[in-house]
Amino acid sequence: MHRDRIWDILERSSVGMLTTCFEGGLRARPLDARPDRNAGVVFFVIDVRGLKDDEVRAWPDVCFTVIDPGERAYLSITGRATSFYDEALLRKIWKRSDDVWWPDGPQDDNVRALRLEPKTADLWDGPESAAVTAFEMAKARRTGKKPNLGENRKVSVDM
Repeated sequence: MHRDRIWDILERSSVGMLTTCFEGGLRARPLDARPDRNAGVVFFVIDVRGLKDDEVRAWPDVCFTVIDPGERAYLSITGRATSFYDEALLRKIWKRSDDVWWPDGPQDDNVRALRLEPKTADLWDGPESAAVTAFEMAKARRTGKKPNLGENRKVSVDM
């Protein structure tokens, strides 16, 4: 049940922030996920000039976060990443918008696939009503008391 919800969110709200490690700490950047529910992995199209390739090779543990505003859901996926070149896979996951970054398409010398094998996903479901949230936040600012946003659920799922 929770696992399906996680994949639903990834398929609906694919743009998020991928966090990698480097010698100086952590670095996050926006990427467009290409989830493969059947394989249980998430693919990304990346550019070797952006350092992700080197960082993942040195420190393969990464985190990908997504917000689905319509569902008021917040998703954080941690796992192991690998970067590689596979033209057939790139053709399969390629989106028309990728042509903006790599005009030569999947065979561009700088394009790579990044594969994220999820280990754990944390999912927070926020309050249902935007109106209640706005009212409670305004009231909290006025009174200095914590807002009553109803039940916020958090689940951790082994992927």
